[in-house]
Amino acid sequence: MSQILQRWNHLNAQDAAQEILACCGSKAWAHGVAARRPLADEAALISVSDEVWTKLSAQDWKEAFASHPRIGERKAPQIATAQSAAWSAQEQQKVATAGESVQLALAEENREYEKRFHTVFIVCATGKSVPEILESLRRRLSNDEATELHEAAEEQRKITNLRLKKWLCE
Repeated sequence: MSQILQRWNHLNAQDAAQEILACCGSKAWAHGVAARRPLADEAALISVSDEVWTKLSAQDWKEAFASHPRIGERKAPQIATAQSAAWSAQEQQKVATAGESVQLALAEENREYEKRFHTVFIVCATGKSVPEILESLRRRLSNDEATELHEAAEEQRKITNLRLKKWLCE
């Protein structure tokens, strides 16, 4: 068992939830995962995280989405933890180095997405090229609200799993 997970298993419930909140900005998710301790290893943590995530309300999902900066923006929302903001910057590294025309296209498509769905566009950017992210954004603009909510939730689940793994390695 990782030393981080071992220490986390022994925290009180509130502190345990607060510590993993950077991995996913939903308080209900953080409290739900913390309530399932002790967890033996990374696989158990990921499994519990996925189980808790899929049972949350749309409002809880949207709370997690709100903790992310827009794709292509460097400034994280005020509600984001410092660790979450740092991870977002790392995850969006390729976007940060994209040319001005791509940055402008992302900004315009982000505005269109937010106007249509009333939330920030969520994509697991790790390992994706900027054209792939932009194409995904454009494609998802044609989704209906229910389909898009579930697609965004799946992207958030992927981000959360990557961040949990990073957290365990700190």
